[in-house]
Amino acid sequence: MRTCIGCRQTAARQQLVRLVRSTSGSGEPEALVDLRRRMPGRGAWLHPSPDCLQLAIKRRAIGRALPGITNAGDLETQLANVSRDGIQSIRTDIVPL
Repeated sequence: MRTCIGCRQTAARQQLVRLVRSTSGSGEPEALVDLRRRMPGRGAWLHPSPDCLQLAIKRRAIGRALPGITNAGDLETQLANVSRDGIQSIRTDIVPL
């Protein structure tokens, strides 16, 4: 069970999307959606809905969960792609060789 940083409700790992902090090409920290849930580092969990994302932005929960993140604008487009494709279609049991 994981807790969504937007609505603060617990849900199974398969129902949530993992967010991780990474560095962009210019060296600034950015938040990325970890579709395979395998990227290194501490992650934050979020429902793949625009409502939970807006709550997380309003509460400044992304910046607390992933220190250094100030702009979450790219997350909206990334989460829109995930929710359009459906989170259940993501296979996390395949490990690359």
